[in-house]
This record gives sequence, structure tokens and C-alpha cells, in this order.
Amino acid sequence: MRDDALRTRRLRAELRELESSVNQLRRAGRDGASMQLLLSRKRAELEDVICRRKDERAASVFQRQR
Repeated sequence: MRDDALRTRRLRAELRELESSVNQLRRAGRDGASMQLLLSRKRAELEDVICRRKDERAASVFQRQR
């Protein structure tokens, strides 16, 4: 579980950096399509980690109730 928390923090930091880079490209009038794709992938990865953590918590609660 601790690994997931660290991974979540790392992914959020990467997302902030990528969003900043995409914004810089837009301000410079450049196409940020590859950055947008990478940003989408990182968001999906973060969502996956968060959902897995929620599923693990729900499973552990269900097991305790038996």
C-alpha cells in the first residue's frame, strides 16, 4: 500500500510537469500532440493506481465483515 502512495505522489508530480510543458508549448504556438498523449497516459496510470487502491480497501472491508 505504501508503494501505491509513493507511486501516486510521483505520478501527480509528473502530471504537473507535463501540464506545464503542454501549456508552454501552447503559448509558444507549437503543437503539443505528443505531450498531450503522454499526459493522457499518465492520467490513466494515476487513475488505475487510485482505483486499485479503492478496490483493495473495499475487499479488505468485505473480508472483515464475514
